[in-house]
This record gives sequence, C-alpha cells and structure tokens, in this order.
Amino acid sequence: MENYTYNSFTLQLEGLNVSKDAMYPMFLFLLFSYLFIIIANFGIAFVVLADKSLHQPMYLLFYNLSLNDILGNSILIPHLLVDMLRPPPERLISYYECVVQAFISHVFGTAAHTVLIIMAFDRYIAICNPLSYAAIMTNKMVIKLTVFAWGVAFVLVGILLGLTIRLNRCRTMIRSPYCDNASLFKLSCESVFINNVYGLTFTVVLMTFSIGSIVLTYAKITVVCLTSKNKSLNSKALKTCSTHLVVYMIMLLSGMANIALHRFPHLSELRKFVAILFHIVPGGLNPIVYGIQSKEIRAFLRKNLLVNLNLMFHQCCSSCH
Repeated sequence: MENYTYNSFTLQLEGLNVSKDAMYPMFLFLLFSYLFIIIANFGIAFVVLADKSLHQPMYLLFYNLSLNDILGNSILIPHLLVDMLRPPPERLISYYECVVQAFISHVFGTAAHTVLIIMAFDRYIAICNPLSYAAIMTNKMVIKLTVFAWGVAFVLVGILLGLTIRLNRCRTMIRSPYCDNASLFKLSCESVFINNVYGLTFTVVLMTFSIGSIVLTYAKITVVCLTSKNKSLNSKALKTCSTHLVVYMIMLLSGMANIALHRFPHLSELRKFVAILFHIVPGGLNPIVYGIQSKEIRAFLRKNLLVNLNLMFHQCCSSCH
C-alpha cells in the first residue's frame, strides 16, 4: 500500500540516480557547463547592449535568446548540483518553489520556440523584402515582437500550471531531476484528463506553429535566393539563415528526444539526463554559433580583448619597474 500525504508543502525530488564513481564527473560536467552558459550568454548580452553597431533588430532579438538561456539554466542547474551532493531522502523542495521551477522551465522551452520564430520573421523581411526592411523592422516592431514572444510563453504556460495548481495532492515524490508540469500533476489522485488534453494540445499547437513557420519562412527565402542572381544577397542569406537553422535544430532535436523518451519507462534515467541536456546544449551552443557567425561580435571582442591585454601588459611592466 502506498502512503498518502495530502497537500504537503514539502516535496521530495528523485533527482539523478548515478553511481558513486560517476557522481563527481557528472557534478563537474554540470558545474562547468552552467558556468560556461552563464558567462557566454552574459557576454553576448553585454556586447549587444554595449556596442551601438549591434543595436539592430537581429541582435536585439537574439538578446532575448541569451536571456532565456540564462533564466532557464539558472532555475535548474544550481538546485540540481546541490541535490547531487545530498543523500536521496534530503533532496527536498517546497511546493511553491517547485511550481516556480516548473513555470520557468516550461517558459524556457516555449520562449525558445517563439523567439526563434520572430528571428526567422526578421530574416525573411531582411532577405525577401530588403528595401522595406528599415520601415518594417522599426524599434516599435522589435518591441512588439519581443512582447509577443514572451507574452505567448507566459500565457500558455500560466494556463498549463494553473490547471495543475487546482488539483489536490496526495503524493510527495517528484519522479524527475527537477520540477515540471507532468511531475507536479502526477502528485494528484484526482482525474488529470483536462491536464493531459491541454498539455497535448499545447505541445501540438506550439510544435506545429513553430515548425510550420520555420519551414514556410525558409521555403520563401530559398525561392528568393534561387531566383536571384545577386551573389551578395545569396551569401548573406546563407550565412545568417544557416546559423539560425543550426540553433533551431539543436533546440528542436533536444526537445523531441526528451518527449520521445517519455514513451520508454525503462529508460527513465536516460530521459532525466536528456531533459537536463535540453537546457544545457542549446544554452551552451547558441552563443558559440552566433558569436562565431557575427563578424560584428567578433570584432568587438577582439578589439576589447586587445585593449585589456595591452592594459594588463603595461600595468605588469610598470610594477616590474
């Protein structure tokens, strides 16, 4: 018989079940991954804000992606690292903290799609309608697109978690390394039919809209490039679009692998690890992909690194004398 504890405000996280030999390598992997994600994304965000030449729609929209990666990983990885050092019975989390973690985790996944959708729209206007780009992609339009991306994520996820919060809880074990909507509504002994219907509808609509808009946008961009004899336009399109597509595919494949593994209960530990990689992989690769692709970002970093290195060199020389 399972012991029931009704509406407990203290929950237990199952966490990652790794062997003693694998625990410290896994801990170090997660720690250094998190540090890299935070430093790289804060670096990109700072460069975009500091360099006036980067105050363009493409970079301002990408700024949202960096913020999303910082937010999504900061709510997850630090708590996970602490739990790894604790014995399983001490991996506790309050119900309210669990709800917040689940909310931000789902906002992270949803905003990753919506931000990349509006970035695809920006590339479409820039390549397919370049003469009207400045008139369409104004500062006001960038603000509207940004509000749309985050607003859609907050509203859809708010309804998702709202349907879960209404349920009474009779269990306390979160069968996951971190809190998400599914692990929260599985704590209830009530009917979760509405939760499953909305969750499935939410996922299908988001994925259909996301994949559909990306396919449609890039199909039109491909047609323009194939019918245009402008080599400069084609080169620019290939450069910016390939970068955007790489970032999108990384995010999409990470998310789909996590969803697919839910169908295989015997692979629960692998699913947990893939769920964590869904946060880590895009968050770590996004700043690398965009940083390498953007000559403006490379130029800013090169210039400032040289200035700082020269300053450090002169300070060292002065102290030696």
